[in-house]
Order: sequence, then structure tokens, then C-alpha cells
Amino acid sequence: MPESRRVAIVTGAARGIGAATAVRLAQDGLAVAVLDLEESAAKVTADAVLAQGGQAIAVGADVADAEAVEAAVDRVVAELGAPTVLVNNAGVTRDNLLFKMTETDWDTVLGVHLRGSFLMSRAAQTHMVAAGWGRIVNLSSTSALGKRGQGNYAAAKAGLQGFTKTLAMELGKFAITANCIAPGFVVTDMTRATADRIGVPWEQYLQDRAAAIPVQRAGRPEDIANAVSFFVDEKAGFVSGQVLYVAGGPWG
Repeated sequence: MPESRRVAIVTGAARGIGAATAVRLAQDGLAVAVLDLEESAAKVTADAVLAQGGQAIAVGADVADAEAVEAAVDRVVAELGAPTVLVNNAGVTRDNLLFKMTETDWDTVLGVHLRGSFLMSRAAQTHMVAAGWGRIVNLSSTSALGKRGQGNYAAAKAGLQGFTKTLAMELGKFAITANCIAPGFVVTDMTRATADRIGVPWEQYLQDRAAAIPVQRAGRPEDIANAVSFFVDEKAGFVSGQVLYVAGGPWG
């Protein structure tokens, strides 16, 4: 591996936004650790990067498990090098109205999104501080502004925005930036699952959601990956603590 090649970790990178981000960062010249709960699922994305001539490894880890996170980051250091880019994308949904939502629904979503981002950031920042350079990008959502049936998800995504701004304040003196991307409606397995949950045919759901977006189309995972690429770039070193809504219109 060339000494100049930076190492990125992308969580929840087996599919959707995470997979597109891993591929894009590899195209940008970074070595990428594709992290997901199941290593076999992450390997699909890692193989796609390798097929394009990039450098990647698949890593299986539960981001809400402190020991698993430490072991995963140690493995990245051993196999790719010290990570100086972290994209906290791992997420789950357990949608329900408040009176139906269980403690497990709440804890699972807050655990993956908030605890997971905290644990990954804490583990990775050690290497960024040592390098005197780093980039952390957290994935929020337009749901952070509130969304019916997503009290847990909205709370987690809003919390990530405050967490991001705090990281920017604490880590800026080490030339580490922290920024947040809040996607709007993006076509992924997660949004397809939402259509299934509410009993609306996917094509109808897609059409209805796109009609409500000013640019009149649904987002694609690559739209979010492009924004991540900007925040991670060397040229974005004076941009930190920001929340960018990538949603096809004015949100936030």
C-alpha cells in the first residue's frame, strides 16, 4: 500500500448508502474497511471495490459492542493501516407509534446509531490525533426534524447532529473535522422495508415520495456518497461541525 493512501472505515457498508460510500471513497484513492454486522455481507462490497482495482477488506462487527469495535479497529490497523477517515453510517429502524413502541425498539435504534457512532469515533480518533489529520462523517436524516412513527429514529438522528458539532469542537485542534449528512428519501432496502411495513406497493410509494421532493426524484445512494466524498477531501479542511441536508430540496 502506498504510504500516501489514507484508510477509511465505513460502517453499515454492506449495502445501500454505506456500500455506495465505500465504493466512492475507494475511487477517490482511499483504502476502505467495509464494516457491517455480518462479515459475509460486507465482503460483497469489499469485492466490488477490489474488482475496480481498489483496496478493501471486509470486517464484521456490532458497532454497539465496545469490545467488538475495538477489535475491528485493531484489525483495520493491522491489515490496512491506521484509519484517518470514519463514516458512521450503520443504522436500523424499528418504527412504531409511541404507544406501540417497546423499550427494545428504542434501545436497539439508539444503540446502533448513537452508541455505535460514539464507540467508533472514540476508537478511530486515537489514530487521527496521532496522525494530526482526520475526517469523521456521521449520517443523520431529515427524520431528525421529526417524523410520525419514528420517535426512536428521529431522536437518534437528531442526537447525531449534536454529537457531530461537539466532535468538531473537541477535535478541531488536531486538524480533524466532523460533519454530518442528513439524507432525505433515498432508494435503499430500508426505504423499501418502510413501504412494506405500511402496506403500500413500492412503485406507488416511490412515486408519492418523489412527487413531494422539489427536484422531483428520489435520492440515490450515490448522491449521499458524493457528499461524503466532499467532506472527506483534503480541500474541505475548513468545513467542520456542519449538517448538510442532501434531500432534493430545502430542509433543516
